Amino acid sequence: MQARVKWVEQAMFLAESGSGHTVVMDGPEEHGGRNLSARPMEMLLMGLGGCSTFDVVSILKKSRQDVSDCEVRIDAERADVEPKVFTKITLHFIVSGNGLKENVVKRAVDLSAEKYCSASIMLGRAGVEITHSFEIVEAA
Repeated sequence: MQARVKWVEQAMFLAESGSGHTVVMDGPEEHGGRNLSARPMEMLLMGLGGCSTFDVVSILKKSRQDVSDCEVRIDAERADVEPKVFTKITLHFIVSGNGLKENVVKRAVDLSAEKYCSASIMLGRAGVEITHSFEIVEAA
């Protein structure tokens, strides 16, 4: 896997993935940015969310669950001093569908956290306290 990040101006960077997709990152005004897009550390959280949600949905589909929506809400805390690493991250999944079984949803979240989500596992091994929770919403 490869990526390329190029400085554009001030605190703005253009990142290109190895698969050819591009995203813009920008810093806050107090650090010379113009606040035009997500910060790099926000991108890290969004990547974690995408990785874990991908796993949960995939596992639920393979388990023949009638899942219609899945959202993860992520809260993170960072150290007060440099380097301002993440110290605690909570992921809360809101899974919607018809007749979803709680034990199967729990298993999907646990498998993502413990076996499949490389981002979550990597951050956990680096000392970040990561917790996972979920709720099930019956589809309308």
